Amino acid sequence: MVASPYAPRQSAGLAAYENALARAGLAPVAGIDEAGRGACAGPLVVAAVVLDKTAIKHIHGLADSKLLTEAARETAYEDIVRHAVDWHVTTIPHTEIDALGLHVCNVEGMRRAFAGLSKRPAYVLTDGFPVQGLGAPALAMWKGDRVAASVAAASIVAKVTRDRMMRELDTRHPEYGFCRNKGYVTGEHLRALAEHGPSPVHRRSFRCVPGGVPGEAAGDVPGEAAGDVPGGGPVEGE
Repeated sequence: MVASPYAPRQSAGLAAYENALARAGLAPVAGIDEAGRGACAGPLVVAAVVLDKTAIKHIHGLADSKLLTEAARETAYEDIVRHAVDWHVTTIPHTEIDALGLHVCNVEGMRRAFAGLSKRPAYVLTDGFPVQGLGAPALAMWKGDRVAASVAAASIVAKVTRDRMMRELDTRHPEYGFCRNKGYVTGEHLRALAEHGPSPVHRRSFRCVPGGVPGEAAGDVPGEAAGDVPGGGPVEGE
């Protein structure tokens, strides 16, 4: 059997899907991913990154953001924003998450991040689940940040952007250890919540936040303010 010329080639590594789509005339490709879904404090951050073959070659250490050290993420972030065809970040504040629910905000964040791109990609890869209404052909990928370069790049941009936000929030609310836990549910964070109660940036709809309205489960992803982000690029927020 002759392999399709449009099938992803394993030898291409993270660039396999982008290369296959380019051979089919569907380039450049945008990847969309988020950071902060499992946190019980702070915003949800969603990034869209458009890459072509040349950009991918210039980004060193490209991988799922969760598999990289903080220093490696920062280095990769600088390469991504320097060489990407286009990129955009949007933030969903904790108040919107409480009002609308986490999944609704995640989908809406992906739409906003895509809409903020100045250069319309020919194809979109989203991490985790399909997103309707993007206005471009798209494919939802399970663990897309581990198999597609553009989604991995989006995961890094979202993660670095949100980590910077959480370090800023730590200066305002140091008792919760946001600089270490980034708003995720850790033992330290739960003890601080028990002692001090929730801060103004906690998600009151999450069950682990005392005094809130029961809603979303929190903390299914261990340890991973909107507005302009220190050292960031085009960021949309409240």
